[in-house]
Amino acid sequence: MTSKRARLDRFISKQANIPQREVQRLLAQGKVQLNHEVTRDGKQVINPFTHVMLADQILQDNTAYYLMLHKPPGTVSATKDATHPTVVELLPDDIYPDIHIAGRLDFNSSGLLLLTNDGQWSRFLASPESGIQKRYRVTVEKPLSQDHVSAFAEGMYFDYEGITTRPATLKIISPFEAEVLLREGRYHQIKRMFGRFQNRVVSLHRSGIGSLELDENLAPGESRPLSEQEVRQLEGD
Repeated sequence: MTSKRARLDRFISKQANIPQREVQRLLAQGKVQLNHEVTRDGKQVINPFTHVMLADQILQDNTAYYLMLHKPPGTVSATKDATHPTVVELLPDDIYPDIHIAGRLDFNSSGLLLLTNDGQWSRFLASPESGIQKRYRVTVEKPLSQDHVSAFAEGMYFDYEGITTRPATLKIISPFEAEVLLREGRYHQIKRMFGRFQNRVVSLHRSGIGSLELDENLAPGESRPLSEQEVRQLEGD
């Protein structure tokens, strides 16, 4: 069973069905291990992926999964969909239980998608307050101008949410192609921002999130686990 963040002594009491007084005695006797090391501190907070043992009994042993996937167009950023193929269906069967998407891409968009079973990590990445920069390569229908650059930098008011977008960077690469850097991810944000100029987005590809770049060795539909260093770098962005 996966715990949420909880005090160790309370978690043991609940999982082992014993009074907290008994838990304190077992802690004092060195009968509790966290991540394979003896602990006597029942007040410390554990997370869903802390390995917990009581004597020879494993109370919690969950593995955290962090993946990057090269999302192809025509797939849904969801775990289930009745009509279209989902990005989760691109993963090897039954290897990653309880996996979910950490920051979606639209149906026709492509590029870097992160998946995990760590809810706290995915909420951090998805939150506009985290300020993690996302990089996109965008192709549009009409020529780009300095007006686009200025409007993105100033932010745009979205009446539906009643918010003004944070300043974003638009770098013109060619008359119809740009790199866009965002530190938030509102609903269809890039398409809506170009929509102010009646300029339809033809293609949208996410190339990076924070310090993490899409692995150029991953073909569309392929995935790989993130290294521990990559996970920690994202947390520090």
